[in-house]
Order: sequence, then structure tokens, then C-alpha cells
Amino acid sequence: MADQIEIQRMNQDLQEPLAEIMPSVLTAMSYLLQRVSETNDNLSQKQRPSSFTGVTKPSISIRSYLERIFEYANCSYSCYIVAYIYLDRFVKKQPFLPINSFNVHRLIITSVLVSAKFMDDLSYNNEYYAKVGGISREEMNMLELDFLFGIGFELNVTVSTFNNYCCFLQREMAMLMKMKSLFLEPSSFKISSKTKLVMYPHEEDSLSTHHNKKQLAAA
Repeated sequence: MADQIEIQRMNQDLQEPLAEIMPSVLTAMSYLLQRVSETNDNLSQKQRPSSFTGVTKPSISIRSYLERIFEYANCSYSCYIVAYIYLDRFVKKQPFLPINSFNVHRLIITSVLVSAKFMDDLSYNNEYYAKVGGISREEMNMLELDFLFGIGFELNVTVSTFNNYCCFLQREMAMLMKMKSLFLEPSSFKISSKTKLVMYPHEEDSLSTHHNKKQLAAA
């Protein structure tokens, strides 16, 4: 709880600086999630049935989906960093449910919902998030419960872990800006099937880094 309060205080102190970089943070997050989704789409993996998995791929892009959530959710900026940490925990604890194009949107909206409820003093209810995410309230309720069990109800994020992920996303933003300055598209860099995708390999409160599993960012 002390860490949660400290992150909330940091978020208030950094409100204006974060407001300036949030579009870039969302771009980095969407790029990383798209990269791991497309990689896992092309891999033959055993995947258990899940409430997060849709029958078809959503027509809206990951970036547009994140921007929609950012526009309407009105949660604190730190919620998106914490949601990203929750997603990392989820894929580490659920190795047979890799993030792909069929489940990434539901995982995103659920992680932001759970993060906002835990981090913010005030947050919208499940029905509102369901409308933002384009799903029913009943499905949103079910996804929230499944997600909480998926991360083992480990909601607390230490300040050091939060800062580590912020630094990681800042490095990704810098890389994307460099590619943009060189007139290169991130998608032009193909990912080998042997690439280890680990969001942040040194999270101190993570059970395992799962170096042999496909995670959310290039190690």
C-alpha cells in the first residue's frame, strides 16, 4: 500500500511531464504489443481455451484501441504503466496463453480497468469500461475476474519496479524516434522465431523471467 501511495504521489508530481510524453508512451506500448502479437500469431504454440480469445481479430488496431481507452477512461497516467506491468505478470504466469491478435485487445482493456481500480481513488465502473472496450458488461466482469486469477491477485507494484518499466518504455520510445528520424518503419525489422521477448527481465517481484517463453518486449 505504501508503494501504491508513493506511485500516486509521483504521478501527481509528474502530471505535466507525463502529459507531454503519454502519446509517445502509448505508441511504444502499442508497438511492443503489436510486435509480440504478430510474433505469436506466426508460432505454433499450445494454447488453452480462454475468455480473452476472440473468434476473429478485431478490426481496430492496437494503437487506436489504446488511444480510445486513453481518451475515454480518464484514469491517471501511471495506470498505463501499471497496466503494462500487469500484462507482463500475466504472460509470465500464463505461459500457455500467449498474447496474440485474438486476445490482445481484451487483455489491454482488462489490465487498464484493474490498474485504475487499484491505483486511482476514483474510477469508472465495469459497465463504462465495457462500452469503451466494445464488449458487454457481463464479459467485462468475467474478464476482470479471470485476469485477477491470471496474475495471482498480485496487484502491488513497488516504486523500483514502476521506475524500471518507465525506463524500459523510455528506451523503446527513443528507439522508435530514432527509426522515425531515419525514415524506417518499425515493422521493417523482422523478429526471428528465436527472439526472446521479455518485457522487463529484472522485475524484483516477479516469480520468473521465463527466458524461454515469448514475452512482451525484446530482451
